[in-house]
Amino acid sequence: MSHKYSFFGAVEKSFDKAAKFTKWDKGLLEQIRQCNAVYQIRFPIKRDDGSIEVIEAYRVQHSHHKTPCKGGIRFAAEVNQDEVMALAALMTYKCTIVDVPFGGAKGGIKIDPKKYSPIELEKITRRYTSELIRKKFIGPGTDVPAPDYGTGEREMSWILDTYTAMHPGEIDAAGCVTGKPISQGGVRGRREATGLGVFFGIREVCNMADIMAKLNLTTGVEGKKVIVQGLGNVGYHSAKFFQDAGAKIIALAEYEGAIWSNEGLDVDSVFQHRKKTGSILNYPGAENFAKSGDALEMECDILIPAALENVIDGKNAPNVKAKLIGEAANGPLTPEADEVFAKKGIIVVPDMYLNAGGVTVSYFEWLKNLSHVRYGRLEKRFTENMNTHILGQIEEVSGKKVKPAAREMIMHGPDEVDLVYSGLEETMINATREIMETWKENPDIPDMRTAAYVVAINKVATAYAELGIFP
Repeated sequence: MSHKYSFFGAVEKSFDKAAKFTKWDKGLLEQIRQCNAVYQIRFPIKRDDGSIEVIEAYRVQHSHHKTPCKGGIRFAAEVNQDEVMALAALMTYKCTIVDVPFGGAKGGIKIDPKKYSPIELEKITRRYTSELIRKKFIGPGTDVPAPDYGTGEREMSWILDTYTAMHPGEIDAAGCVTGKPISQGGVRGRREATGLGVFFGIREVCNMADIMAKLNLTTGVEGKKVIVQGLGNVGYHSAKFFQDAGAKIIALAEYEGAIWSNEGLDVDSVFQHRKKTGSILNYPGAENFAKSGDALEMECDILIPAALENVIDGKNAPNVKAKLIGEAANGPLTPEADEVFAKKGIIVVPDMYLNAGGVTVSYFEWLKNLSHVRYGRLEKRFTENMNTHILGQIEEVSGKKVKPAAREMIMHGPDEVDLVYSGLEETMINATREIMETWKENPDIPDMRTAAYVVAINKVATAYAELGIFP
């Protein structure tokens, strides 16, 4: 196989595989499959040493069946048009599956952010934003970026500042970007959202008795042996939520290496060890793997690749021993790997909805920006007063006192973060059930990814049909 792997090609392959299980017109399917708009940008910036460098950047809007479009911006040396197109397409399907009313988009700037000073990064981010503004590729009602690899709250606040400076008096300007710092209109819970969504999604699959019986596993997350690849934002939070729920993290992998311990690893102390030493390796009480990729092939119940795309392909898939794979990253498995796992009866919980926690909470942030009020502000006290009153009545009638811990739990009115977590939990449980129902209704569907694509295609096509774009 000499041909180069195309990420967008892999997404198209998965799409075509699922399209066979739908009843839509060929032309309509073709419209959904393609990217509607691809914007490729080149602009110069002056480096700190006075030299001038030309930066390559992209913004792709995959679908306008709902507006605005939504998708992260990544800063990485590997950024190219194929990758940005693939990620934009995945965003469309992701938003549809979790019922978030956005079209898919994605942005990328081809730089290694580690090689630039904060001042240079700020210049690049602001210039990129003004290029997007010039072509109306950003705005609370048109296209709303978010963080991705190599970007975070800092970059989002630069985008917001550039946008508001160029749109004075636009009341909803804060909604032009999500993943902002709290003080700039961000929402509490956004940082851990993707990892928490991964946890909720896999937990729901683990609670399905029929699925777990097929895998010879007990229901529930507790006691499951979990391996996580990637200790970035998503991997770290996924691992942490599984650990808190009573699962055992037996191995962790990063690009510099991987470690394992049958006793289980404490995610936080591994994280601190890596911060101190600059590497995950030689963690006290754990063994090092010979090479990082070996962690993917260790015996475990649940494997969570939370790093980069195509880490599991036709070559190493046959050696993977996990019974359940949760794709926390975007596109960690190639279509060839899917075939291998489907044959072996290994369940793959697909990226396109499993890591939708980020966009779901971004949606909550966008709504917060449009409503100009913090979640919980209106009802928190009311709920607390009401619950206190109910408690008082119960205690009076029963003549018994409720224990202090239980009292606190019952009286507590929802903070913003409680409402965000609860909204995310609701979203992930519903999406998981909808995909599984679709799969059950059509046993010919080979795997969960195809079932998820079928759900997505049906919803996007319905939206297009109802827009009256197609007869």
